[in-house]
Amino acid sequence: MIQVKEFVDSDNSYAENKANQFLAGLQEDQVINVCYASVVKSSPSRSESQRSTILVVYRTENRKGV
Repeated sequence: MIQVKEFVDSDNSYAENKANQFLAGLQEDQVINVCYASVVKSSPSRSESQRSTILVVYRTENRKGV
């Protein structure tokens, strides 16, 4: 089965650390793709905030009877 896991945070190093911890628990052949995006949003008060998103697409082992 193919699944996705998303890591989103305003601190890119936090999202990166969480994604790396998750990836460390997978076998290399389970990882299909890793995508990264960063967005800077402006508020009406003209302050800016950054949000980083990491998406991991991975394969899980199929279990019989499921």
